Amino acid sequence: MGEGKKRLPVGVENFEQLINDNYYYVDKTGLISELLRNGGMVNLFTRPRRFGKTLNMSMLEHFFSIEKEQSIFDGLEISKDTKLCDAYMGKYPVISISLKGIHAAAYETAFDFAVRIMKKTACNVQFLLESDALSDYDKLEYKELLNSNMSEAAFCGGLKILSELLEKHYGTKVILFIDEYDVPLAKAFENGYYDQMIFLICNLLEQALKTNDSLKFAVMTGCMRISKESIFTGLNNLKVLSVTDERYDEYFGFTDMEVREMLKYYETEGHYEEIKSWYDGYQFGSTKVYCPWDVLNHCDKIKDHADAFPENYWIHTSSNDAVRKFIQMSDNLTARREIEKLLAGGEITKEIHQELIYPEMYQSLENVWSFLFMTGYLTQRGRIDAKRYKLAIPNLEIRDIFQTQIMEYFKENVAQDGDTLSRFCDALKNGEETKAGEIFERYLKKTISIRDTFVRKAGKENFYHGMLLGILGVKEEWYVSSNEESGEGYSDILIETENSTMAILIEVKYANDGNLNQACERALRQIEERKYDEELRENGVDRILKYGIACYKKCCKVKLAEESYSKIQSGYKKAEL
Repeated sequence: MGEGKKRLPVGVENFEQLINDNYYYVDKTGLISELLRNGGMVNLFTRPRRFGKTLNMSMLEHFFSIEKEQSIFDGLEISKDTKLCDAYMGKYPVISISLKGIHAAAYETAFDFAVRIMKKTACNVQFLLESDALSDYDKLEYKELLNSNMSEAAFCGGLKILSELLEKHYGTKVILFIDEYDVPLAKAFENGYYDQMIFLICNLLEQALKTNDSLKFAVMTGCMRISKESIFTGLNNLKVLSVTDERYDEYFGFTDMEVREMLKYYETEGHYEEIKSWYDGYQFGSTKVYCPWDVLNHCDKIKDHADAFPENYWIHTSSNDAVRKFIQMSDNLTARREIEKLLAGGEITKEIHQELIYPEMYQSLENVWSFLFMTGYLTQRGRIDAKRYKLAIPNLEIRDIFQTQIMEYFKENVAQDGDTLSRFCDALKNGEETKAGEIFERYLKKTISIRDTFVRKAGKENFYHGMLLGILGVKEEWYVSSNEESGEGYSDILIETENSTMAILIEVKYANDGNLNQACERALRQIEERKYDEELRENGVDRILKYGIACYKKCCKVKLAEESYSKIQSGYKKAEL
């Protein structure tokens, strides 16, 4: 990469810092003019996490705020609209608050965090204490918001009071930005104090957005579009802009052109296809977008390390509870087949309920489909009618999250079924290839399979390999290793049984043409050709069983190498003696 390039803003969410410290910026300032042309009194943008919501809110704050330096917009798209800039840029008092930090195991602690956030927001405008436009009573009200012991009533009225005081001071109405409004509700639901939190946030929003005469307009962001009945009661001026709306669809996430330009700037165009297959695939409205968090992280890595593999950057930013619970709920055959179709790159049609409340999220599979769609684990590939959408897994990264959760759930089930596990391990140890094959196939038929048409054969083998490791990993008395260097290559799975008296080598092959016998033979030949057993013999292990396991969809065949039969027979004779 050439010298003197701008840094990539991984994790930078403050717009002023991003511009002043010379970070690379994908220009989303067109959002400002779009908002002024088409925005409502109260605008709620719902997008999955890590799609640039907070940075966009910071950008809006810096544009409108009377207290910010607007020269940072020089040269950006919005600066071309001089008429709009003259009318709106730096003309309004702005209140900006993020509710992201309101989360804790108990309501009392969460409320303490909420108070700190409100106090910090109030601290930003301490010039109000010196304002000639405010009465002594106004200043007393303001001081209450600087108190760490403020009541729930004071907290709920905080944004409205600040709006009124700022309007008095400046003589103009206030713009309000509320970022991540639904995080406190999600955390409260997870930790069992949802009713208390919804009451608090509902009161805060009602006073700030419904009965606030000092409000010019407001913008909120969140992941979920919570039911109006539960939180936006009577708020008739609310305009919701979700992932299905065409307006503003290009302002959250990176477009294909923006990604190409970034790769060109950093001289990494050769990575375009891998970035597209791993991080593209979302559709907001009618625009296809990439997840910006992933693109920034991966581009930052490859500009210094050209051989870096694509990673799952999204998985570390959340617990992925939604996918895990979904997998646990999908034990019926229809749901399993639908997930398999999605994992194979296909589409399914579902009715989407965009207005839910958190306690409803996991009440039915239908609601979970909607939840996965709104939180970015699924995306749309077209609309059937007002409520029904064609859904798909967006890209390889999200597919990896599904596959990981499927494997985790599979391992949990194996651990609970000790009898089947013991019979499978005994069959391997005793050379009972047919019995081992039947048990493994039973596992395959019960789990959600990964049969992706666009994943290479090696990727399919990895899935079956992973299932075998999931089963064998529960057998605590055995040492199981995978892909250890051995002889002239890498063995697929190596098992050392109790007291290292016997070793089992397993090579897994995917039978692309469905010929399981032939694939088993290929697997056994590979064990021989690569001398996987060499090191074992040098370490004194002479009873080595070699298995070729072939898989095709939900079918499998287990084949024991001819020479291994004699090892088993000699073992029986020793036992008899």
